[in-house]
Amino acid sequence: MANRLSRPNTTERSTHPHAFGRVVACVALFVFVSALLGCSGERSSDTELIVTGSTTILPIAEIAGEMFHELNPDQKVLVSGLGSSAGIETVAAGSSDIGTSSRDLKPAEEDLGLFDTPIAYDAIAVIVNPENPIDELTTDQVRTIFAGEVQNWSEIGGNDKDIGLVNRDEASGTREAFHKIVMGDTPFDRTAAVLPGTGQVRSVVANARGAIGYISLGFVNDEVKVVAVDGVVPTAETVVSGEYPVQRLLHFFTIGPPQGLAADYIEFVLSEAVQQTIVRDAGFTPISGRVVE
Repeated sequence: MANRLSRPNTTERSTHPHAFGRVVACVALFVFVSALLGCSGERSSDTELIVTGSTTILPIAEIAGEMFHELNPDQKVLVSGLGSSAGIETVAAGSSDIGTSSRDLKPAEEDLGLFDTPIAYDAIAVIVNPENPIDELTTDQVRTIFAGEVQNWSEIGGNDKDIGLVNRDEASGTREAFHKIVMGDTPFDRTAAVLPGTGQVRSVVANARGAIGYISLGFVNDEVKVVAVDGVVPTAETVVSGEYPVQRLLHFFTIGPPQGLAADYIEFVLSEAVQQTIVRDAGFTPISGRVVE
């Protein structure tokens, strides 16, 4: 069956409104990192740190890495956003020092010996086109929409217009978290447009009047409209209070407790200087610096 919403022809560039225009070109950096690593497998360096994973966390990790390098000129932090699954896979394989993830570990990943350092709170915002009159949905309504059980906005009090579903690809930590929190045992509609990046989801919803998608709250801008879920709008306050139902932790994973350069960088990311500036400017909610196993 054909998608109800066609996919765009543009290539995702992982742009972010608060990334100060310095987000890494992921594919190019991946080639560069691969060349540095070769086929050696495990890596150990006191001067170079490789951080790979979530595109959601990319702005935090990259800008913090630049600041860290300015304070420690002999130490480099190379950051790429290849997806949460890639972050977990590369750190477990020893080809990166830190794997970033916007989702929890899956059961099959829990025996990889990874140590979890939460670095921020995030909300997953449900977004629609600004011309859509719908301002609020229940969790059940969101679930039935993304399951394909509701296919026209008029069925839930909106205009007589087909719903255009915009989903993320299976490597996305945002998709995994959204599925766990909202969908439960209900599968996604297979006819949805599946896109590889947050920026693409936002762009399609901004330009298609019947579209609906979900993105990290930190990537919301005025091109799209955020819908309240169960009567609660996602904000820093409603995330910390637990009122907003679709929220998650953002993670740094290491093999065992972080040591050496990885420990220094993670300590820097958890510092007030980073938490109260970079994390907040990126649209996320600072965490209290706790580390959990």
